[in-house]
Amino acid sequence: MISAGCSSTERLNRAATAQGQAKAGVILPALPDDLRKLEPHASVTEGQPVISILARERQALERANARQSRTVQFYDSIKTKFEGTP
Repeated sequence: MISAGCSSTERLNRAATAQGQAKAGVILPALPDDLRKLEPHASVTEGQPVISILARERQALERANARQSRTVQFYDSIKTKFEGTP
């Protein structure tokens, strides 16, 4: 009898989830983990030439800009997919 109750509860939970998703109208895909990553600054070591620190900072900036570009592409693809959806 307990297992029948669990089964009913599980079915109710699944039905409620499906109903909630249907009412929401749109189920967005998960944001790729890479797009949440923050780019750290280049480490500064005493005695290191400033030009090498600047070069590593620029590399970090290039990675961050590429990630931002992927974020915009991801958003644009989602927007295009759901544009006609109320």
